[in-house]
Order: sequence, then C-alpha cells, then structure tokens
Amino acid sequence: MALTLIILDGLGIGELPDAKEYNDEGSNTLGNMAKAAGGITLPNLEKFGIGNLGEFKGIKKIKDSIASFGRMREASKGKDTTTGHWEMAGIILNNPFPTYPNGFPPEIIDPFKKKIGRDILCNRPASGTEIIKELGEEHIKTGCPIVYTSADSVFQIAAHEEVIPVDQLYKMCEIARGLLIYPHNVCRVIARPFIGAPNKFIRTERRRDFSLPPPHKTLLDILKASRIPVASIGKIDDIFAGMGISESVHTKDNADGIKKTIEMMEKIKHGLIFVNLNDYDTKYGHRNDAEGYAKALIEFDNELPNITNKMRNNDILVITADHGCDPTTPSTDHSREYVPLLIYGKKVKGGVDLGVRETFADLGQTIAEIFNVERLMAGESFWGEIKRE
Repeated sequence: MALTLIILDGLGIGELPDAKEYNDEGSNTLGNMAKAAGGITLPNLEKFGIGNLGEFKGIKKIKDSIASFGRMREASKGKDTTTGHWEMAGIILNNPFPTYPNGFPPEIIDPFKKKIGRDILCNRPASGTEIIKELGEEHIKTGCPIVYTSADSVFQIAAHEEVIPVDQLYKMCEIARGLLIYPHNVCRVIARPFIGAPNKFIRTERRRDFSLPPPHKTLLDILKASRIPVASIGKIDDIFAGMGISESVHTKDNADGIKKTIEMMEKIKHGLIFVNLNDYDTKYGHRNDAEGYAKALIEFDNELPNITNKMRNNDILVITADHGCDPTTPSTDHSREYVPLLIYGKKVKGGVDLGVRETFADLGQTIAEIFNVERLMAGESFWGEIKRE
C-alpha cells in the first residue's frame, strides 16, 4: 500500500481562534481568494468534499463526497512551513521559532560577515522579489550578498549567480546555519539565487533550504526505521533536514511537482510519498496575487484525476496544507488558519465528516496506524472512523 500525502502549501480555510495573536483576523485563504476571483470552480476537489469545510464562492457542499473530510487546527505556536510539517509528523512546538522584525543583531551578522569575508546588504524584513529589484544592481557592483528575513523565522541570502556562484551561495548558507544556534535558532536558512539584468532580475529554481533538524524522531524516521520507503517530492527533505527520507526529488514548480508525484506513484507500491506544492505560497500568497492563486489551484484540480487514476486498489491519497497565506489581506505573511483534510481511496469511506482535529499530528498518528508502526508522541488516529472494512 502506498500513501500519497500532498501539501497544498498555504491553502488555509479560515482563521483559527487565536488568529488575533498573530494579527490574522479575517484571514481565509480559500474563501477570500474565491470571493476575489468572483467564484472559483474546483469540480474534483468539490467531489472530495472541500466545499463542506466552509463557505467558498463557487464551490458546492456535497453530501455524498467520495472522500472523507475535516479541518485541522495547529496546536504548535507559530504559522510557518516547518512548524506545520513537523506537527503532521508528530512534533508539537511549545515555543515559536525566533523572528527578526528589526533585522538580525550584531552577534549574528558580525561573525557571518567575518566568516564569508565580505560585507552584506539589507539585513531587514523584505519581499524576496522586491529586494532584488531594489538592491540587485548594488549587489552586482559590490559583490555583497543580500541578507534579509521576513515575518517567518528565516535567514535568506540572495545572490546573482554570475556574482556569487550557486555552490558558494550554498556554502554561505551552511556558514549561517552553523551560527544560528539557540537563542537564535532560526528555522530555515534559504539560498535565493537569481539571474538577469537590473529591472529584469528573475529568481531561479536553484533555491535551497537549510533547516534545523527536528528535535526528536518523526513519523518519517519511524517509517524508515521500519523499512518502509519515504519518498519526498519538492522541499520536504529540506524541511526535515533530510531526516527519515529514503529518496528525494526536487521540483521546479507545481506542474513539475505533480508530474514527479505521478511518476513516484507508479514506482512505489508500498511506502509514503510526501509532496509539497509550493507555488501557492511563494508565487501567489506572499505576492498578494489572488487571481494567480486561484488559477494555480484550478490547475491542480484539473490534474487531480490524473493522480487518482494512478492509485491502486489499496492506495490512499491525502490532501491538506501547512498554514494559510491569504493573498487578499494587506499582509504578505503566512496566516494562522485551519487547513483542509481530504482523504480518499478504495480502503477509505467517503462522506465521513472528521470534524475539527485539534492538532495536525492526528494525521501523522493516523498514517502511523495505517502502516502499523510505532505510535507518535502526539496526535490521535482517526483511521477507525474512515477505514472501509
């Protein structure tokens, strides 16, 4: 049996009760996006029951959905990618990763500059595409990398590939990763290479994330130790710092991610295929591009039958998200939202309302039970509610 877990990165479905603490009141990624688009048509996700999870213009509620459905709330503190993915794998964080709204302090930046042997530009929160527009030309003239952060716990380094070759940029990221220890245990160091000329800079697909390793074993470690293959598609292996991954495939964009997922489904007959489709978040949510977000989601919906057609009789498909990223709010940050939970397969009952799961770890615990491996440290399985006898 193969279980394919697809993360639609940033597809929230409504604010969590504590959204006010994160300045995310009113956030509803799917609902607000659908409204901004004048309605969105997602016939295949509609059949799965996504319309039953809220009020989304253009999406109907289906009584007899072919999948079981529910909503999940995040128990961990924070709203970043790593926190969401780790929680699905059984880790609940009591403290959020540190963020730097005023830039990184001297105790981080000074040793970083010394180790890389050059000065830096920026050192403040910024939009990745905007900061290379603003400082790209100066970067080319000076050779200084652009270091910036966001509302997330990230240390990002942007560099033109002809000024700082990608292998050197990766080395700089490794240096930063080594410096960023508690209390500055930043979640991810991200290499952001770009190409082009002033006013025509383009970020390339050679982005790479250097993540903190999980603090204890996850679902992925348990599966791998049980000799159950864990294949990652997209940035999953970066998020888990390579821990618990048997095979990893990086992707250029969502279309490539879907293509690679289908190829992996044909290959793996027993194991977990863990997929992250990142464009919704990176290209549209963070850019406040509701129209682009809606179009990308429609493209996934169009491809969904191609995914389900590759499923064998005992295979299972799970579709969910790691946080929200509402493209219609003034913020360009992630948003603290519920995420959808859709589970489909011939071994899974359709039409079961799983309600609100109190932690993403319920999903991980369910997957652990499906594969009959060691229980996770957190979460309650719902496999008994949806298993078709």
